[in-house]
Amino acid sequence: MRKWNGWGDEANSFPASREAREFLQQALGEGSPLADATLESVLAQVPASRLPAHALIYLEPIIRVRHARGQSLPDWLALRSGAFGTFPDAVALPENSEQVRAVLDYARQHRAVVIPYGGGTSVAGHINPQPDSRPVLTLSLERMSRLLHLDTVSRLAVLGAGTPGPEVERLLRANGYTLGHFPQSFELSTVGGWVASRSSGQQSMKYGRIEQLFAGGRVETWKGTWVLPTLPASAAGPDLRELVLGSEGRIGVITEVAVRVSEIPEQEEFHVAFSPNWESAVACVRQMAQSGIGLSMLRLSNAEETRTQLILAGHARALRLLERYLELRGSGQGKCMITFGLTGTREQVRALRREARTLLSRAGAVNTGSLLGKKWAANRFRAPYLRESFWQLGFAIDTLETAVDWIKVPETVAAIEQALRGGLNDVGEKVHVFTHLSHMYTQGSSIYTTYVFRCAASHAETLQRWSRLKALASEAIVACGGTISHQHGVGRDHAPYLAAEKGGQGMACLHALVQHFDPEGQLSPGVLLQP
Repeated sequence: MRKWNGWGDEANSFPASREAREFLQQALGEGSPLADATLESVLAQVPASRLPAHALIYLEPIIRVRHARGQSLPDWLALRSGAFGTFPDAVALPENSEQVRAVLDYARQHRAVVIPYGGGTSVAGHINPQPDSRPVLTLSLERMSRLLHLDTVSRLAVLGAGTPGPEVERLLRANGYTLGHFPQSFELSTVGGWVASRSSGQQSMKYGRIEQLFAGGRVETWKGTWVLPTLPASAAGPDLRELVLGSEGRIGVITEVAVRVSEIPEQEEFHVAFSPNWESAVACVRQMAQSGIGLSMLRLSNAEETRTQLILAGHARALRLLERYLELRGSGQGKCMITFGLTGTREQVRALRREARTLLSRAGAVNTGSLLGKKWAANRFRAPYLRESFWQLGFAIDTLETAVDWIKVPETVAAIEQALRGGLNDVGEKVHVFTHLSHMYTQGSSIYTTYVFRCAASHAETLQRWSRLKALASEAIVACGGTISHQHGVGRDHAPYLAAEKGGQGMACLHALVQHFDPEGQLSPGVLLQP
């Protein structure tokens, strides 16, 4: 059973180790947990629906609560405090594109705002209903989870847009294929949501971001059905797939997604190495990314993230032995952890392993083999569960990300961390901040920063602290010339900063696009583009 007020399945957890608890208390002080609202108290707040009955529409309070929020920290605080604000008036659960058309016709008839809903994993405010004189209808695609077609000759698969990550892989692997798209939200996020938010998987160096995997599909709009054909390439004007990628529900409802799939690799390994310091580590991974050796993933943790991750892992005795070994090899205090993936045939993996070790050795990094890599792979989708563990200790945790050219990486990381670290000085609170480069390209890298702070005396005050930190970090990103989102999308939280990246002409183009597809402003108003 999926949690109603947090991340993931009720049966799953990621408890904080004793070392982690002690570490947080030393870094930030003793936490004071905030009380959680009960489901019964939240259900009692749900008002009567403003929408009439329909065969595809559900009005029950419980389903409206479960579709009212995403997974951002403001969403988390709303879920935990019970202060939801606005609930959808109803939730639609269509099973195919034709039924989505019927739902849109119903919404048009009753002048309802429509919010497309995939896995509910948004961390940027995409799916939250806002106060509106019009009724709000959340359109969930969860029943559109299936493999519709597989073309093994062209290596194309067509999936229902509501198919979640694990089901995507199960369906494809049963036929000998993989999509290879593994965002951290993989457990719950959907293939349609990946397209709508332009997501990036952890092994995008091999398989590509979703824009490389997205081959075409079907979108239901107010103006009718829009089919995007699957073409290997085209010079026939602008690529209209780009209008759908990152559209975030503003132009229509993505119902079917055609993707480019790969054969299941024969072998896959993840390795961990350590570089003596941040400067040499950045130079090392940049060389690895630009060398074209064919890694499936490459990730660099800065010194603070390296220290934090090793402590969070527990196993104090093993950690002491590792620290001693690394210090003898020249990677002591200030060391940075490099995680990389090797995927392919046995011969390819063997050659990649040899070439990666050569590049690491030349850069002065210490390769520790695959033991830590196996632990990373085992826990790669468990990190979102840490929010629950930290919350129970009285701490709030959030992340943000950007991407810049290589020449801007050091200054951007420093600016973001400085903004966050001093963001609560006025209330005498510390913020623990650490960063990794999660996706690397020949031109530059993404930057993914995590920050932890103590909960305030109330949920509302804790939200105020988050709002200040989020604004300061976003302003730092814009000042450094970074994108406001590399993989989380724009939603509502990032919309105020979009113009800095797109410029006046670009924003005018986006507004004209939305106006064409949604002249009455009924599709996710306020998402991507501010009113």
